[in-house]
Amino acid sequence: MPLIPTSPIETPSHFSGVFVRHLAVLLSATLLATPALAQPVDRVAVKGIIDQGLNQSQVMQTAGWLTDRIGPRLTNSPQMRQAEGWTQQQFRDWGLSNVRADGFEFGRGWSIERASARMTAPRPIELRVFPVAWTPSTDGTVNAEVVFAPMANAGDFVRHRGKLAGKIVLISAAPAPSEPSDQPVFRRLTDEDLAGRNVYVQPRHAPVRVNTAEDFTLQLDAFLREEGALAWVRMSQRDGGLLHGAGYNYRAGATPTVPGVEMTQEDYRRLVRLTAAGATPTLELTSQVRFHDEDAQAYNILADIPGTSRSAEYVMAGAHLDSWVASDGAVDNAAGVAVVMEAARILKALNVRPKRTIRFALWNAEEQGLLGSLAYVDRYVATRAPLGDAAQDALPANRTWRARWPIEPRPGHRDLVAYFNFDNGSGRIRGINAEGNVAAAAVFEEWLKPFASMGASTVSLRPSGGTDHVYMQTVGIPGFQFIQDPLDYGSRLHHTSIDSYDKLRPEDLRQAAIIMASILLSAANSDEPLPRMPLPTRPTPTDPFEP
Repeated sequence: MPLIPTSPIETPSHFSGVFVRHLAVLLSATLLATPALAQPVDRVAVKGIIDQGLNQSQVMQTAGWLTDRIGPRLTNSPQMRQAEGWTQQQFRDWGLSNVRADGFEFGRGWSIERASARMTAPRPIELRVFPVAWTPSTDGTVNAEVVFAPMANAGDFVRHRGKLAGKIVLISAAPAPSEPSDQPVFRRLTDEDLAGRNVYVQPRHAPVRVNTAEDFTLQLDAFLREEGALAWVRMSQRDGGLLHGAGYNYRAGATPTVPGVEMTQEDYRRLVRLTAAGATPTLELTSQVRFHDEDAQAYNILADIPGTSRSAEYVMAGAHLDSWVASDGAVDNAAGVAVVMEAARILKALNVRPKRTIRFALWNAEEQGLLGSLAYVDRYVATRAPLGDAAQDALPANRTWRARWPIEPRPGHRDLVAYFNFDNGSGRIRGINAEGNVAAAAVFEEWLKPFASMGASTVSLRPSGGTDHVYMQTVGIPGFQFIQDPLDYGSRLHHTSIDSYDKLRPEDLRQAAIIMASILLSAANSDEPLPRMPLPTRPTPTDPFEP
């Protein structure tokens, strides 16, 4: 817009007013752009981070210790206790401060000693099985016929009553195998994929309804126990011989009493076909597990690089330390833990003195519902008002959290400036999800500029979910998840029996740790904290006429 008068009737005084108004507009625009322009990257520091992260990297040593040495890290298992101790010692050895284990109520620990299955009739063959988490042991080796009795809800019980005593029960339906996918198992994001992330996705709000119904898993367990079943078998959710073993009944006094295992799709379907053909299979089944009730607390691991001038404020990076147990939990999420810990090591090796404290968090019980990060938010950042219904308020917090209003910030709410999460496998960082925060997006574009040649330049306004930044977002903390190359994370590694060290990508993890360290340092040293979204309030339903 021109700043000189174009009309012959404009007087000097009019010109003066126009100029002042234009100047005010320009100044306003400049001020609005200030967060992005006034928070440049310290490229000298970035140079040091790149050197340390490429030439002195320990990210794979950290990942190897967590996976090959310690192995799967189910919450409150002996392996998780080992991981809690080892990660704290590493942080101390690297010189971090205030290293601690921050406990919250969880429940029982559980671990596997051994498991096996063998069909003995109509012909002998070894079967591939894995115990379902928090189910009990078999009574030695169980020898019994199988019965196919798929049950998806309590209404199915009546059809199978009186038929299960002394049997091994196949509880999953067995639909025909799906058609082979034409999608690649392993892929990296293309320019087209990344461009598509720039489309703004509007949120959809519906009333949150709290489910107080009894857990079907426990209903099924009670039915099988009453019927005298010896064990149950479910079918894996993936084919290709993959197993998972996930289970969620970890609370003391609410764990199953009948042994349960998961079987590969191929072996399970064979049993169902034989049963349908009248050649009733007989199995030898062994599942030896242990419960660990010495300490019902689970522990988040926290460590700090202290701030110097704005030390009450802090920025935070996190990844979840726990995993499922079918394999060693490498891409989910030893990869994220190794990246967060490597970022801490890099920054300490460079002896940085950030304005704000940089806090590193290794979360526990993410796989059971983001419980560790929620416990941290509830204790230190903000809580939510109770619902006022005794039955609902007695439920675990993660089942009622989104239905509880208003948000009640704690004294530390303003101190947490930003949170960055890493939990999408071992793919390299391609950018960051700004979670609809248009003001923060401008800042991220600036902070990512040094890493464009490493493939990280996309800033998406899209929200992302399913991991530990979620509860930060629900109480108004700027919490972000990085955009990563998917590789084969979702197609075959996530929660499966092949999630081991050799599936990690060293070059990608080194790149990710460098970018994590740089983003943290930029956030810790910026003159102004990252812009926040407004404190959430109860949303208006998107469709006011939805029944």
